[in-house]
Amino acid sequence: MFETVRRAFRMEEIRKRLFYTLMMLVVIRLGSELPTPGVDPTYIKNFFANQTGDIFNFFDAFTGGSFTAMSVFALSITPYITSSIIIQLLTIAIPKLEDMQKDGEDGRKKIAAITRYVTVALALIESIAMAVGFGRQGLLVEYGFVNVAIVVCTLTAGSAFLMWIGERITEKGVGNGISIVLLINIISRVPNDFVVLYNQFVKGKTLAKGILSALIVLAVILVVVVFVIILQGGERRIAVQYSKKIQGRKTYGGQSTHIPLKVNTAGVIPVIFASSLMQFPILIASFLGKGEGTGIGSQILKAMNSNNWCNPDNLVYSIGLLVYIALTIFFAYFYTSITFNPLEIANNMKKSGGFIPGIRPGKPTVEYLQKILNYVIFIGACGLVIVQVIPFFFNGVFNANVSFGGTSLIIIIGVVLETIKQIESRMLVRNYTGFLNSKGSSKKNGFLGY
Repeated sequence: MFETVRRAFRMEEIRKRLFYTLMMLVVIRLGSELPTPGVDPTYIKNFFANQTGDIFNFFDAFTGGSFTAMSVFALSITPYITSSIIIQLLTIAIPKLEDMQKDGEDGRKKIAAITRYVTVALALIESIAMAVGFGRQGLLVEYGFVNVAIVVCTLTAGSAFLMWIGERITEKGVGNGISIVLLINIISRVPNDFVVLYNQFVKGKTLAKGILSALIVLAVILVVVVFVIILQGGERRIAVQYSKKIQGRKTYGGQSTHIPLKVNTAGVIPVIFASSLMQFPILIASFLGKGEGTGIGSQILKAMNSNNWCNPDNLVYSIGLLVYIALTIFFAYFYTSITFNPLEIANNMKKSGGFIPGIRPGKPTVEYLQKILNYVIFIGACGLVIVQVIPFFFNGVFNANVSFGGTSLIIIIGVVLETIKQIESRMLVRNYTGFLNSKGSSKKNGFLGY
C-alpha cells in the first residue's frame, strides 16, 4: 500500500488528484466545525448524553461528530446514502428506471440526476423535522418562522454541498467521492474513541496491567481488521468457457474466464438495514419520551437496544441480538437477490456461447449459479455477523462503548482498499499510455531518420 502511494506521488496527474482530494477533505472538516446559525449546540449534546442505543453511535460516526455539534454539515451525506438505496431498490420495481440503468452512460446520468433531487428532498424533510421537532424543545435559541427557515436552509444546503464535494472528488480526485466523505467522517471520530479506551482500560492502572490491557485492545482491533480485509477481498470464482467459432479462415472464442462472486456480496448494506430496523423504534420512543418503565413495551425496547446485549447481568435482553443476526442474514439474501440475477447471467452466457464446464446451459446453469450464490451469501452474512458481534460482546461484558464498531471498520477498510485499487489502475493506464506514446515517437523518429 505504501509503495503504491509513493509511486503515485511521482506521477504529476495522480499527484494533482491526491492533492485535490486532500483539499476537499480539509474543506469538509472545516465545515464540520461551523455552527448552524441560531442553534444551541449544547441541547443536542445533552440530548444524546441521556440516550442509549447503537443508532446514536451511527449518527455520531457517520457525520463525524457534526450532528452532535449541530454544524452546517449536521446531516452529512446520510440523505444521499438513503436516496441511493431507495433509487437502487426502485430500479428493480419500476421498469422505466430499469431501462435507464441499462441505457449505458446516458441512463446512468439520468439516474444520478434523480438521485440528487431525491437527496435534496430527503435533506429538506429531515431538516424541517429537526428544526420543528427539536426547535420547540430548546434546539433554537429563539423559536420562530425565520429561525426555523434559516436552520432548514442551512442544513439542506450543507448536505447538498457535501454531495457536490463527493461528486467533484470522484471526477477530479481519487476514489469514490461519497465513500471518501463518509470515510473521513468516521476516521475523525477514531482518535476520540481511542482516548475513551485509554481512560477506561489503561489509565489509573499499574504499569503491567496497563500494558497488558493496551495489548489486548490492540490485538482485538488488529484481529477484527484482518478479518474484515479477508472478508472484503474473498471471492468465489466460477469458471466459464466460451466455445470456438470459425468464420472463414478466422477462429473466434475458445477462451476461458470466470465469474467473480464476492464473499461479502452485499457489502455493509445488510448491517445498516438490520441496525436501522432494530434501533428505529428506540429512536421514536426517545423522541416521544417513552421507553422507561417495567411494562412489556419497555422490555421489548430494552431487548432491541444493542447496549443491553451480551450483558452478563441481563442475558435475557440478548434475545435482541439473535433477532439482529437473523435480520442481517435476511437482508444479505434480499439485497443480493435484487442486485445479482442468475437467470440474466445465464442468458447472457448462452447468447455469447459461454458455458460452465460440466453444467448444461439454460435451467441447469441458473440452478447451479443460484446454489453457489446462496452458499456465498451465507458465508458473507456470517462474516458480517462476526464483525458486528465482537464490538457488542466487548460493550456488554467490558462496557467498551466506542463509535467505530463493525460497520465503521467495514466501511473504512472497504473504501481504503477500493481507493488503492483505483490509484493502481490509473497508474497502470498511465504506464500503458506512456509506453504507447514512446513507441509511436520512436517509430516516427526512425522513419524520418531513414
